[in-house]
This record gives sequence, C-alpha cells and structure tokens, in this order.
Amino acid sequence: MTKGFYQLTSGILSQTKRLDVVGNNMTNLTTSGYKAETYTDRTFQEVLYSRVGNVDKSDATVIGGQSYMLAPDTLYINYERGTIRETGLTLDFAIVGDGFFAIQTDNGVEYTRGGSFCLNEQNQLYLEGQGTVLGVDGQPITLDTDQIRADTSGRIYTEQGVYQGQLGVYVFADNQQLTKGESGLFQANGQVAQLQGQPEVAWKSVEESNVDMLQEMSRMLTAQRNLQSGAQVLKLYDNLLTKATTQIAQM
Repeated sequence: MTKGFYQLTSGILSQTKRLDVVGNNMTNLTTSGYKAETYTDRTFQEVLYSRVGNVDKSDATVIGGQSYMLAPDTLYINYERGTIRETGLTLDFAIVGDGFFAIQTDNGVEYTRGGSFCLNEQNQLYLEGQGTVLGVDGQPITLDTDQIRADTSGRIYTEQGVYQGQLGVYVFADNQQLTKGESGLFQANGQVAQLQGQPEVAWKSVEESNVDMLQEMSRMLTAQRNLQSGAQVLKLYDNLLTKATTQIAQM
C-alpha cells in the first residue's frame, strides 16, 4: 500500500512543476521575443515483478514491471517565431528568420529574440536590464542619435545617412541545446555562435511572444484537476494507514 504514496506524491510534485511552467508562460505573454516552455516528466526506477515457487524460488519468471514514481525529465522550449508587430519606435528590431541578437551581459555574451532596445548613458544600443547589443564585429553598437533609420539587413544609419553599425544576428547548430539563464536570455552552452550571413531584420518592429494563451489555459486546467485528484486520493491513503495502524495497536 505504501508504494501508492510514492506514486501520488511524485505525481503531485510533477503537476506543481507543470503549473509553474504554465504560469511563467502566461506571465510572459506580452514579453517580446519570449519562447514558450513545455515541461515533461518520465517514470523513475522501473521495478520488475517475478513469479517464483512457494518452496523452490530459483526459477523466477518475469511477469511485468512497474514504476514507483515520476521524475522531472526535460524542459522543452518552442523556438517557433512569434508574430512580428510594428511598433513605430526607432530602436525596435525583430529578426524575421532564424537567429538571435547577442547581448553583452555581466555573465558574458547571451542571446535573445527580444529586440526592444534603448540607449544607455554611453549612447550604446542597450537591452533594458541586461546589457549592450553587439554588432557584426562583436562590439557594442554606439549611436550618435536615436533618430535613425535601418535597412532589412540590420544596418543602422543616421537620418543624414551616416553609417552607425550593423546588428549582429547569430545562429546555432541546434537551438534545443541552448540553456535559458536566470535573466531569461539564452546561453550558448558550449555551442559556437555563427554570424548569420544574410540576416533579415524588421525595423520599428518587435517579435511577440509565441505563447498560445488558449493552449496554456487548457494545460493549467488539466494540471489543476490532476493535482486536486492526487491530493484527494493521497488523503484516502493516509486515512487507511491511520486506521490500519490504530486497529493493529488495539489487537
């Protein structure tokens, strides 16, 4: 009977983790460049069951297996492109195809699809709260003014046509090998970032989050129902064991 506690408790923890991921997705529904996450779990410690004789137990026959609990497995990130939305702001950029903007942070170079930039005190193109935006030369992009124009390759000019720099768009061999840091930006995780040869960048636009609100609501309701059901059955197990131990003590 006690093995049911392992199954129910691990199931409750799994559904709680799933609710955390769904809640994070819904919180970032309006975050530009945000990529939706999906949580998966797996069975843990598969145990084989064997049939043996009453006296001679040497010739065991395997008759099946069972798992005692669930364990966290993988947090998948959906890298599909979100909708490109025009903002009219001169420091907003969106990558139309594959790739990431490179940001020089305190933890090194990290990557993002979010292109809602501003200027810092040094007139460098800056991602708020994160770091400076790097150009094709791997250096921060410094602008003389925020009154700029840009072409579809990410080259930035003043309104008078003075070249200021070009946004670096970097690609990886396998996006699923990237890791998401505490800041929400992506880390290369040992992969080599390659400069995109012919990037396509939309100016005065940002890429919206690719979170599907209806899908997240469905996942949230499913996880909540599973969590409530598990808690109710766990309470029944507790009552049964309490009753059993009480009766044994009275014998």
